[in-house]
Amino acid sequence: MSATTRAAVLTGLGSTVPDQVVTNAMLASRMDTSDEWIRSRTGIRERRVVEPGTATGDLATEAGRRALKSAGVDAVDALVLATTTPDHTCPATGPAVADRLGLGTIPAYDVAAVCSGFLYALATAAGLIALGTADRVLVVAAEAFTTIIDPADRTTAPIFGDGAGAVVLEAGDAAQRGALLGFDLGSDGALADLIIVPAGGSRRRTSADPAEYFMKMRGRTVFTNAVLRMASSSRAALARTGWKPGDVDRLVGHQANVRILRAVAEELGLPAERAFVDVDKYGNTAAASIPLALDDAASSGLLTAGDRVLLTAFGGGASWGAVTLEWPDLS
Repeated sequence: MSATTRAAVLTGLGSTVPDQVVTNAMLASRMDTSDEWIRSRTGIRERRVVEPGTATGDLATEAGRRALKSAGVDAVDALVLATTTPDHTCPATGPAVADRLGLGTIPAYDVAAVCSGFLYALATAAGLIALGTADRVLVVAAEAFTTIIDPADRTTAPIFGDGAGAVVLEAGDAAQRGALLGFDLGSDGALADLIIVPAGGSRRRTSADPAEYFMKMRGRTVFTNAVLRMASSSRAALARTGWKPGDVDRLVGHQANVRILRAVAEELGLPAERAFVDVDKYGNTAAASIPLALDDAASSGLLTAGDRVLLTAFGGGASWGAVTLEWPDLS
Protein backbone atom coordinates (compact mmCIF):
# COMPACT_ATOMS: atom_id res chain seq x y z
CA MET A 1 0.00 0.00 0.00
CA SER A 2 1.55 3.31 -1.05
CA ALA A 3 1.61 6.33 1.26
CA THR A 4 -0.80 8.15 -1.08
CA THR A 5 -3.53 5.51 -0.67
CA ARG A 6 -3.14 4.92 3.05
CA ALA A 7 -5.97 5.98 5.31
CA ALA A 8 -6.47 5.88 9.06
CA VAL A 9 -9.21 3.38 9.92
CA LEU A 10 -10.96 3.23 13.29
CA THR A 11 -10.74 -0.35 14.59
CA GLY A 12 -11.20 -0.04 18.36
CA LEU A 13 -13.14 2.09 20.83
CA GLY A 14 -13.25 2.44 24.60
CA SER A 15 -14.16 4.88 27.35
CA THR A 16 -14.38 5.32 31.10
CA VAL A 17 -15.84 7.76 33.61
CA PRO A 18 -15.27 8.18 37.35
CA ASP A 19 -17.64 6.42 39.73
CA GLN A 20 -18.61 9.59 41.61
CA VAL A 21 -21.90 11.07 40.36
CA VAL A 22 -22.76 14.70 41.15
CA THR A 23 -26.39 15.53 40.45
CA ASN A 24 -27.94 18.95 39.91
CA ALA A 25 -29.68 18.60 43.25
CA MET A 26 -26.32 18.09 44.95
CA LEU A 27 -24.99 21.28 43.36
CA ALA A 28 -28.15 23.18 44.33
CA SER A 29 -27.59 22.21 47.96
CA ARG A 30 -24.34 24.19 48.06
CA MET A 31 -24.78 27.04 45.58
CA ASP A 32 -27.42 29.42 44.24
CA THR A 33 -28.80 27.26 41.43
CA SER A 34 -31.47 24.63 40.81
CA ASP A 35 -32.04 21.49 38.81
CA GLU A 36 -34.52 23.35 36.58
CA TRP A 37 -32.11 26.24 35.95
CA ILE A 38 -29.27 23.93 34.94
CA ARG A 39 -31.40 21.64 32.78
CA SER A 40 -33.16 24.46 30.94
CA ARG A 41 -29.87 26.12 29.98
CA THR A 42 -27.60 23.14 29.38
CA GLY A 43 -29.60 19.91 29.31
CA ILE A 44 -27.31 18.49 32.00
CA ARG A 45 -28.80 16.54 34.91
CA GLU A 46 -25.62 15.00 36.36
CA ARG A 47 -21.90 14.69 35.77
CA ARG A 48 -19.02 12.41 36.82
CA VAL A 49 -16.26 13.82 39.01
CA VAL A 50 -12.86 12.37 39.92
CA GLU A 51 -12.14 11.57 43.54
CA PRO A 52 -9.05 13.15 45.15
CA GLY A 53 -5.99 11.20 44.03
CA THR A 54 -7.43 10.28 40.61
CA ALA A 55 -5.76 12.07 37.71
CA THR A 56 -6.17 12.41 33.97
CA GLY A 57 -3.54 9.73 33.39
CA ASP A 58 -5.59 7.20 35.35
CA LEU A 59 -8.67 7.80 33.18
CA ALA A 60 -6.58 7.82 30.01
CA THR A 61 -4.95 4.49 30.85
CA GLU A 62 -8.27 2.75 31.44
CA ALA A 63 -9.90 4.15 28.29
CA GLY A 64 -6.82 3.20 26.27
CA ARG A 65 -6.85 -0.32 27.68
CA ARG A 66 -10.49 -0.75 26.65
CA ALA A 67 -9.85 0.58 23.14
CA LEU A 68 -6.94 -1.82 22.66
CA LYS A 69 -9.12 -4.71 23.80
CA SER A 70 -11.88 -3.60 21.43
CA ALA A 71 -9.40 -3.63 18.53
CA GLY A 72 -7.98 -6.97 19.64
CA VAL A 73 -4.41 -5.67 19.80
CA ASP A 74 -1.81 -5.17 22.50
CA ALA A 75 0.72 -3.03 20.65
CA VAL A 76 0.71 0.26 18.74
CA ASP A 77 3.35 2.36 17.02
CA ALA A 78 2.42 5.67 18.68
CA LEU A 79 0.11 7.21 21.27
CA VAL A 80 -1.48 10.66 21.06
CA LEU A 81 -3.22 12.02 24.16
CA ALA A 82 -5.58 14.99 23.94
CA THR A 83 -5.99 16.78 27.26
CA THR A 84 -6.20 20.19 28.89
CA THR A 85 -5.57 18.77 32.36
CA PRO A 86 -2.27 16.83 32.21
CA ASP A 87 -1.05 15.13 35.34
CA HIS A 88 1.83 17.62 35.50
CA THR A 89 2.79 20.83 33.73
CA CYS A 90 5.95 18.93 32.81
CA PRO A 91 6.35 16.24 31.54
CA ALA A 92 3.55 15.32 29.12
CA THR A 93 1.13 12.65 30.33
CA GLY A 94 1.15 10.57 27.14
CA PRO A 95 4.46 8.77 27.76
CA ALA A 96 3.35 7.70 31.25
CA VAL A 97 0.09 6.34 29.83
CA ALA A 98 2.01 4.38 27.19
CA ASP A 99 4.24 2.93 29.90
CA ARG A 100 1.29 1.91 32.09
CA LEU A 101 -0.30 0.19 29.10
CA GLY A 102 2.89 -1.78 28.47
CA LEU A 103 3.39 -0.22 25.03
CA GLY A 104 7.15 0.13 25.39
CA THR A 105 9.24 3.04 24.14
CA ILE A 106 6.90 4.20 21.38
CA PRO A 107 6.51 7.92 20.59
CA ALA A 108 3.83 9.30 22.91
CA TYR A 109 2.84 12.91 23.39
CA ASP A 110 0.06 15.32 24.38
CA VAL A 111 -2.10 17.56 22.20
CA ALA A 112 -3.78 20.58 23.80
CA ALA A 113 -6.76 22.05 21.94
CA VAL A 114 -9.28 21.97 24.81
CA CYS A 115 -12.69 20.72 23.63
CA SER A 116 -11.44 20.28 20.04
CA GLY A 117 -8.52 18.19 21.26
CA PHE A 118 -9.81 14.79 20.17
CA LEU A 119 -10.31 15.95 16.58
CA TYR A 120 -6.83 17.51 16.54
CA ALA A 121 -5.40 14.26 17.92
CA LEU A 122 -7.23 12.26 15.24
CA ALA A 123 -5.73 14.49 12.54
CA THR A 124 -2.26 14.11 14.06
CA ALA A 125 -2.56 10.33 14.23
CA ALA A 126 -4.00 10.13 10.71
CA GLY A 127 -0.99 12.12 9.51
CA LEU A 128 1.42 9.64 11.11
CA ILE A 129 -0.38 6.81 9.34
CA ALA A 130 -0.62 8.59 5.98
CA LEU A 131 3.13 9.27 6.01
CA GLY A 132 3.93 5.66 6.88
CA THR A 133 5.51 6.70 10.18
CA ALA A 134 3.04 4.45 12.03
CA ASP A 135 0.73 1.60 11.09
CA ARG A 136 -1.31 1.69 14.28
CA VAL A 137 -1.93 4.59 16.69
CA LEU A 138 -3.79 4.78 19.98
CA VAL A 139 -5.62 8.11 20.30
CA VAL A 140 -6.82 8.95 23.80
CA ALA A 141 -8.75 12.00 25.03
CA ALA A 142 -8.94 12.34 28.80
CA GLU A 143 -9.85 15.09 31.22
CA ALA A 144 -10.03 15.65 34.94
CA PHE A 145 -11.58 18.97 34.02
CA THR A 146 -13.29 19.57 37.36
CA THR A 147 -9.81 20.07 38.87
CA ILE A 148 -9.58 23.44 37.08
CA ILE A 149 -13.17 24.52 37.83
CA ASP A 150 -14.10 26.69 40.81
CA PRO A 151 -16.57 24.49 42.74
CA ALA A 152 -18.35 27.63 43.95
CA ASP A 153 -18.80 29.19 40.50
CA ARG A 154 -22.42 28.69 39.41
CA THR A 155 -21.56 29.58 35.79
CA THR A 156 -19.01 26.77 35.30
CA ALA A 157 -19.37 24.18 38.08
CA PRO A 158 -22.72 22.85 36.76
CA ILE A 159 -21.36 22.40 33.24
CA PHE A 160 -18.19 20.34 33.43
CA GLY A 161 -17.42 16.72 34.22
CA ASP A 162 -14.56 14.22 33.95
CA GLY A 163 -14.00 11.23 31.70
CA ALA A 164 -11.94 9.64 28.94
CA GLY A 165 -12.41 8.00 25.57
CA ALA A 166 -10.01 6.33 23.16
CA VAL A 167 -9.83 4.87 19.67
CA VAL A 168 -7.36 2.69 17.82
CA LEU A 169 -6.52 3.80 14.28
CA GLU A 170 -4.86 1.41 11.84
CA ALA A 171 -3.50 1.82 8.33
CA GLY A 172 -6.05 0.84 5.72
CA ASP A 173 -7.85 2.10 2.66
CA ALA A 174 -10.25 5.04 2.36
CA ALA A 175 -12.89 2.67 0.95
CA GLN A 176 -13.01 0.74 4.23
CA ARG A 177 -15.69 1.39 6.82
CA GLY A 178 -14.11 3.29 9.67
CA ALA A 179 -11.72 5.27 7.48
CA LEU A 180 -11.36 8.91 8.49
CA LEU A 181 -12.42 10.77 5.36
CA GLY A 182 -12.84 14.54 5.46
CA PHE A 183 -11.01 16.78 7.93
CA ASP A 184 -11.39 20.46 8.70
CA LEU A 185 -9.55 22.28 11.51
CA GLY A 186 -9.26 25.93 12.48
CA SER A 187 -8.41 28.38 15.24
CA ASP A 188 -8.62 32.07 16.10
CA GLY A 189 -6.19 33.31 18.73
CA ALA A 190 -8.01 36.65 18.88
CA LEU A 191 -10.64 34.77 20.89
CA ALA A 192 -8.16 33.30 23.38
CA ASP A 193 -9.89 34.93 26.34
CA LEU A 194 -13.23 33.21 25.68
CA ILE A 195 -12.11 30.14 27.65
CA ILE A 196 -9.03 30.68 29.80
CA VAL A 197 -7.25 29.82 33.03
CA PRO A 198 -5.58 33.19 33.77
CA ALA A 199 -2.81 32.07 36.14
CA GLY A 200 -0.40 29.17 36.43
CA GLY A 201 1.27 29.42 33.02
CA SER A 202 4.46 31.18 31.99
CA ARG A 203 2.65 34.46 31.25
CA ARG A 204 1.29 34.70 34.80
CA ARG A 205 2.98 32.10 36.95
CA THR A 206 1.40 33.17 40.23
CA SER A 207 -1.56 35.17 41.45
CA ALA A 208 -2.72 36.39 44.83
CA ASP A 209 -6.27 35.56 43.79
CA PRO A 210 -6.95 31.80 44.01
CA ALA A 211 -9.81 32.21 41.52
CA GLU A 212 -7.26 33.05 38.81
CA TYR A 213 -6.20 29.39 38.78
CA PHE A 214 -9.68 28.28 37.72
CA MET A 215 -11.13 28.35 34.22
CA LYS A 216 -13.10 31.43 33.17
CA MET A 217 -15.60 31.31 30.33
CA ARG A 218 -17.59 33.96 28.47
CA GLY A 219 -20.63 31.74 28.04
CA ARG A 220 -22.84 33.72 25.67
CA THR A 221 -20.00 34.52 23.26
CA VAL A 222 -18.81 30.91 23.40
CA PHE A 223 -22.32 29.75 22.48
CA THR A 224 -22.53 32.00 19.43
CA ASN A 225 -19.06 31.12 18.17
CA ALA A 226 -19.51 27.40 18.85
CA VAL A 227 -22.61 27.17 16.67
CA LEU A 228 -21.05 29.27 13.90
CA ARG A 229 -17.72 27.44 13.78
CA MET A 230 -19.03 23.92 14.28
CA ALA A 231 -21.55 24.38 11.47
CA SER A 232 -19.07 25.97 9.05
CA SER A 233 -16.35 23.41 9.85
CA SER A 234 -18.88 20.61 9.36
CA ARG A 235 -19.80 21.94 5.93
CA ALA A 236 -16.13 22.08 4.95
CA ALA A 237 -15.46 18.50 6.09
CA LEU A 238 -18.59 17.27 4.33
CA ALA A 239 -17.58 19.01 1.10
CA ARG A 240 -14.14 17.37 1.24
CA THR A 241 -15.83 14.00 1.69
CA GLY A 242 -18.32 14.56 -1.10
CA TRP A 243 -21.30 14.34 1.24
CA LYS A 244 -24.24 16.68 1.62
CA PRO A 245 -25.54 17.48 5.12
CA GLY A 246 -28.57 15.31 4.48
CA ASP A 247 -26.30 12.30 3.93
CA VAL A 248 -25.30 12.36 7.61
CA ASP A 249 -26.94 9.62 9.67
CA ARG A 250 -25.49 10.69 13.00
CA LEU A 251 -24.04 13.99 14.18
CA VAL A 252 -21.76 13.44 17.17
CA GLY A 253 -20.78 16.90 18.32
CA HIS A 254 -18.81 18.08 21.30
CA GLN A 255 -21.13 17.58 24.28
CA ALA A 256 -21.05 21.08 25.73
CA ASN A 257 -24.69 22.03 25.81
CA VAL A 258 -27.79 20.44 24.32
CA ARG A 259 -28.88 23.78 22.87
CA ILE A 260 -25.58 24.07 20.95
CA LEU A 261 -26.00 20.56 19.55
CA ARG A 262 -29.55 21.28 18.41
CA ALA A 263 -28.55 24.64 16.92
CA VAL A 264 -25.72 23.05 14.92
CA ALA A 265 -28.09 20.37 13.62
CA GLU A 266 -30.56 23.08 12.63
CA GLU A 267 -27.83 25.08 10.86
CA LEU A 268 -26.97 21.97 8.83
CA GLY A 269 -30.62 21.22 8.09
CA LEU A 270 -30.53 17.97 10.04
CA PRO A 271 -33.42 16.65 12.14
CA ALA A 272 -32.69 17.14 15.84
CA GLU A 273 -32.88 13.40 16.46
CA ARG A 274 -29.78 12.81 14.32
CA ALA A 275 -27.67 14.72 16.86
CA PHE A 276 -26.51 12.30 19.53
CA VAL A 277 -26.80 13.66 23.07
CA ASP A 278 -25.32 12.29 26.29
CA VAL A 279 -24.33 15.60 27.88
CA ASP A 280 -27.26 15.03 30.25
CA LYS A 281 -25.35 12.13 31.88
CA TYR A 282 -21.75 13.34 31.79
CA GLY A 283 -21.71 17.11 31.39
CA ASN A 284 -19.02 18.76 29.30
CA THR A 285 -15.93 16.54 29.47
CA ALA A 286 -13.91 18.78 27.11
CA ALA A 287 -11.59 16.77 24.82
CA ALA A 288 -13.04 13.49 26.09
CA SER A 289 -16.62 14.27 25.12
CA ILE A 290 -16.65 13.04 21.50
CA PRO A 291 -14.98 9.63 22.01
CA LEU A 292 -17.05 9.14 25.16
CA ALA A 293 -20.19 9.94 23.14
CA LEU A 294 -19.12 7.59 20.32
CA ASP A 295 -18.73 4.71 22.77
CA ASP A 296 -22.04 5.58 24.42
CA ALA A 297 -23.85 5.77 21.07
CA ALA A 298 -22.31 2.54 19.78
CA SER A 299 -23.04 0.57 22.95
CA SER A 300 -26.65 1.77 22.99
CA GLY A 301 -27.22 0.78 19.35
CA LEU A 302 -27.53 4.35 18.09
CA LEU A 303 -24.45 3.91 15.90
CA THR A 304 -24.43 0.96 13.54
CA ALA A 305 -22.05 -0.25 10.85
CA GLY A 306 -22.39 1.79 7.68
CA ASP A 307 -23.78 4.93 9.33
CA ARG A 308 -22.36 8.13 7.90
CA VAL A 309 -21.02 10.00 10.92
CA LEU A 310 -20.03 13.64 11.35
CA LEU A 311 -17.90 14.70 14.33
CA THR A 312 -17.49 18.37 15.21
CA ALA A 313 -16.26 20.48 18.12
CA PHE A 314 -15.45 23.99 19.32
CA GLY A 315 -13.16 24.78 22.22
CA GLY A 316 -10.68 27.12 23.81
CA GLY A 317 -7.97 28.68 21.73
CA ALA A 318 -10.36 29.34 20.08
CA SER A 319 -10.18 26.07 18.14
CA TRP A 320 -12.65 24.03 16.12
CA GLY A 321 -12.85 21.11 13.74
CA ALA A 322 -14.89 18.43 12.01
CA VAL A 323 -14.24 14.89 10.76
CA THR A 324 -16.31 12.45 8.71
CA LEU A 325 -16.30 8.66 8.65
CA GLU A 326 -18.50 5.71 7.81
CA TRP A 327 -19.00 3.79 11.05
CA PRO A 328 -17.19 0.43 11.17
CA ASP A 329 -18.38 -2.90 12.51
CA LEU A 330 -16.66 -3.15 15.89
CA SER A 331 -18.51 -6.25 17.12
